[in-house]
Amino acid sequence: MIRYPRLLWAYIQRFLLQWMAGRGFVITLVANQAIPPLIGLAVWTTALPDQPAIGTYYVVLLVVQLLTVSYENHTFAGRIYNGELSDDLLRPHPVVLAPLGENLALRIWHLVIGLPLIVGVGLFVPLQLAAADVASALPALLLAALLRFLFIYVLALSAFWTQQAHGVTGFGDTLIFLLGGTAAPIALLPGNLRIIGEALPFRAMLAFPAEVAVGSLSQREVVAGYGLQIGWIAVFALIAMLIWRRGLGRYTAVGG
Repeated sequence: MIRYPRLLWAYIQRFLLQWMAGRGFVITLVANQAIPPLIGLAVWTTALPDQPAIGTYYVVLLVVQLLTVSYENHTFAGRIYNGELSDDLLRPHPVVLAPLGENLALRIWHLVIGLPLIVGVGLFVPLQLAAADVASALPALLLAALLRFLFIYVLALSAFWTQQAHGVTGFGDTLIFLLGGTAAPIALLPGNLRIIGEALPFRAMLAFPAEVAVGSLSQREVVAGYGLQIGWIAVFALIAMLIWRRGLGRYTAVGG
């Protein structure tokens, strides 16, 4: 167990260098991820000019988006389709370490490349952030990053059964956009839809850290949000283990 963090760090370094060669493509990825929060920023600051916190929320949401985005439908599912998973299975450590390392490396690149954009947007949007709220949001950001990785990883495991893993994961990304606080802040959703949005895991993957950073939640709501994140992480970790075992059995049965 002690060597796993070292192996993970080795994978992060490896993929940081590997993606450096494709940084032009990473710039395109960053642009694609930045567009939805920026559109939300433009729409909702225009619709609600008397609520300056909306602008701060979407700027923070942009940061959260870049630091939680996952591409396992392209990286890990691709290895299943290409038969490269067979090589991964021969390595003396859990297979998940490699996709997790690549995930973290890509997020670092997203932050590095997206930082000028974040600073530029922040110069035009009056930010209302308190240091205590930002500090409280950091654990929420880490939990959101883990939760979103597990969610996309689970969807990417559909590659064991179908050639449409990209479509399955794309549907998941759409749910994150609609119910994760990008299309509209969860607090602005009407009635029952807001209750559903708060209970589902998508807010915990994206909007919750931004809400904490902005200071729009009470202490009780923050604690409840942390509990919800941890609960969903446990759920998706269990689902991932179950699907992995069944999928691996199918993969080896057909000579993968």
